[in-house]
Amino acid sequence: MKKLKIKKGSNVEVITGADRGRKGSVLEVDSKRMKVRVQGVRIQTHYDKKDGLKKMEGFIDYSNVKLA
Repeated sequence: MKKLKIKKGSNVEVITGADRGRKGSVLEVDSKRMKVRVQGVRIQTHYDKKDGLKKMEGFIDYSNVKLA
């Protein structure tokens, strides 16, 4: 498994995609799938029976972010 430079809590900038140019801190890292979840980037709606509609961040590819 490859060692990732970006860790939870790091400040990163999105370099490609719809959220290009946005900055935020890393909330979660999935090293097996090479994906990261960044605060305020790729907001998705999720329906939960108990809480109803929730807006939460989705995973983006590790190669689409750089350390800020």
